[in-house]
Amino acid sequence: MKKFFTILLAVFALNSAFAQNKNITLEDIWKNGTFASKGISGLTSMKDGLHYSTLKNDTIFCYEYAKTSKPEIIISKNNLVSGGKNIGIDNYEFSEDENKILIATNTEHIYRHSTREDYYIFDRKTKQLSPLTSGEKQQYANFSGDGNKVAFVRANNIFIKDLVSGKETQVTKDGLQNNIINGATDWVHEEEFAFSVAYFWSPDNKKIAYYKFDESKVKEFSFNEFNNQLYPSEYKFKYPKAGEDNSIVTIHVYDIISATDKLMDIGKETNQYIPRIKWTADANVLSILRMNRHQDKLDLLFANAGSGESKIIYSETSETYLDIHEGQGDYVYFTSDNKNFIIQSEKDGFNHLYLYDITGKLVNQITKGNWDVMSYKGIDEKNKTLFYISSETTAAEKDIYSIKMDGTGKKKISALKGVNNPDFSNGMKYYINHYSSANTPEFITINSADGKQIRILEDNDNLTKKMGEFNLSKKEFFTFKTTENIELNAWMIKPVNFDANKKYPVFLVFYGGPGSNMVINNFDSRNYFWYQMLSEKGYMIVCVDNRGTMFRGTAFKKCTYKQLGKLEVADQIEAAKYLGTLPYVDKARIGTFGWSYGGYLSSLCITKGADYFKTAIAVAPVTNWRYYDNIYTERFMQLPQENASGYDDNSPINYVDKLKGKYLLIHGSGDDNVHYQNTMEMVNALVKANKQFDLFVYPDRNHGISGGNTRLHLYTKMTDFILNNL
Repeated sequence: MKKFFTILLAVFALNSAFAQNKNITLEDIWKNGTFASKGISGLTSMKDGLHYSTLKNDTIFCYEYAKTSKPEIIISKNNLVSGGKNIGIDNYEFSEDENKILIATNTEHIYRHSTREDYYIFDRKTKQLSPLTSGEKQQYANFSGDGNKVAFVRANNIFIKDLVSGKETQVTKDGLQNNIINGATDWVHEEEFAFSVAYFWSPDNKKIAYYKFDESKVKEFSFNEFNNQLYPSEYKFKYPKAGEDNSIVTIHVYDIISATDKLMDIGKETNQYIPRIKWTADANVLSILRMNRHQDKLDLLFANAGSGESKIIYSETSETYLDIHEGQGDYVYFTSDNKNFIIQSEKDGFNHLYLYDITGKLVNQITKGNWDVMSYKGIDEKNKTLFYISSETTAAEKDIYSIKMDGTGKKKISALKGVNNPDFSNGMKYYINHYSSANTPEFITINSADGKQIRILEDNDNLTKKMGEFNLSKKEFFTFKTTENIELNAWMIKPVNFDANKKYPVFLVFYGGPGSNMVINNFDSRNYFWYQMLSEKGYMIVCVDNRGTMFRGTAFKKCTYKQLGKLEVADQIEAAKYLGTLPYVDKARIGTFGWSYGGYLSSLCITKGADYFKTAIAVAPVTNWRYYDNIYTERFMQLPQENASGYDDNSPINYVDKLKGKYLLIHGSGDDNVHYQNTMEMVNALVKANKQFDLFVYPDRNHGISGGNTRLHLYTKMTDFILNNL
């Protein structure tokens, strides 16, 4: 701990020594790796909860949590030879007895979460490495609990490989590209419910529960792929836009012993969502979360795996919407004694944890208060203690707390002010904490469950020293109140060698969409150094979290319901007005930048808010919610057939006639998420209104616009635009 604070003080001291320091270049950030930080890859807690494994240079190491000792090498490069060929390790999984390792290699990314790869099995006893199967790449291979079988998805079908007999069984046979998917998700469920593996082994290893997506009625979206070909190819995939047909989802249980498939009863309605399924501690009972299309009603079903019959155990409704998102951890957790379950809910106005008995009767509310549980991390059932991440201190920070199942004994166990992201051991006795703050790179430690630091794993001391060689300005947090008396959280980076008697231009950055925060007390890596580079050139960088963002309760988060863009852009205009009152701000030189939802807001700022902004950069923006996917859009807007004005009243396309400042529009032509169509429609509207603007398109790049020199080129273009126009 002492070493950490010494490093922290050194950063602040070095940040003040501007005269002797160097300036940051874009090559430092995006090409040379000057500011690369170190982390830990492949972190996995071993079964005993006393050891953990990591992955480095295609070698898996095993360490003790409690003390520093020489690591055991579980598998090294020398073991990674199959058929005379060397393979690498992209990911790995241990069998339950840890005698076998499932290795993923040659990983090919498909969309945000989905991948396909080649899998191998390494036997730790025989030191033999063998391919899982032959033929085309596989997806989502997983051991059965007893380690004797591996299930995987290939060509939209589920297969089971028996590792003892070598027999391979094809569970489903109707899988077909852009038609039927078994054991994996369609595009929109992957993106908006944040899961891609769609099958699950039962606790007794005798059954597999799985999703089947029938996307035959979902309309296709297509775009050209150029790839330096004489004739571009066409990529087609099923993408349901707002108001359009979804996949029909069914839930099945395959019995391995009898080789029979049973359909689970999820109701007669097919125009609905199944965002999660999960086995209870009872190997014959599958839990199923069911939501209606409006996403304002949720049911927890218990289905009998043998008969398929189901019953509702828990229900919840909302006047706006119910939110199941990626970062919250287990939405439902079942205790191992099968007597209780823990569920997350915002029903009292904040996201909290509730304890129910297995029949659905409320036992008690575990967490309470005017703050949100950001993420549920797990439970020590022996000591009846839960661990979670909380916004109790502030929405800008993440603190680790423990609490008893009955709601007593709440303790804040993280000590450092900033963002704490723990990886707990099996049994919850230890955790590896990934900590950072706004001006401090990631600091990784091993801690006991009470928060006591055992040792430092990575302090990024080299990066901290490197930062001391450059002109850096401290990121500072502040709040301000709008004319509606709404307090908004924000941060700023003042120009290097700041002089309060001068006036500076402001570069206002934001994302601003539901389920997000950008005003966070963590280290923002490459963006941090780009902002620092701009501060060296005399710009003040400011970020404001508008209404609709996370961890300030449901009233703040859900007030944008049915009118996305209206209150968000009003708040960013309020930010410009407030900044304009500061004596060191040039209110005639305020520019905006946003990506995706942020690009949508930036486009609104330069059009609807044209009187307050001189420039705007919009990267991969939504320009009309009619063009975006239905699960996300309808959650906040209902269907366009029901809320046409909500879709159109805050589309920047309808405000292009107000454009006065400089506008840079950037998109990747291969964006499967926010389609290039959004930018093309914005271009048509701007041309029709005879408004000049700048446009740049990155061929075949997806929503992240990356690869090779792409990011260096992109940030050079944006930097030049700022220097020339703001």
